[in-house]
Amino acid sequence: MYKVMRSLKYACYGLQYCFKTQRNMVIHALIGVIVLVFGIYLQASLYGMLFLLMAIMAVLVAEAFNTALEKTIDLYTKERSGLAQIAKDVAAGAVLLTAFFAVLVGLVVLGPPLWQIIRSQLL
Repeated sequence: MYKVMRSLKYACYGLQYCFKTQRNMVIHALIGVIVLVFGIYLQASLYGMLFLLMAIMAVLVAEAFNTALEKTIDLYTKERSGLAQIAKDVAAGAVLLTAFFAVLVGLVVLGPPLWQIIRSQLL
């Protein structure tokens, strides 16, 4: 049990590091909270909320992996390296793809009720 608790402690340290040092991690988390509040306000279905939560978590996980990869590369080399830069860029691109996916999920889940509100205000 001690090893499990120690592993959880180190995992929490890792997340704490991400939130303290990675501006995008904080931005993604804040946007995620805002989206979930909108989902509740717009009375999204349970499945809709689940999809929103999964998309938000996917972005946060991608950002954490991106941070881990960047720090590993920084540990390996302090010099400018084309291959190291490509690896960092690809990892950042993965975060971008995940964020696009999250936006699409948000549009699919929250778009129809938002559109209803907009239409009712215009008519």
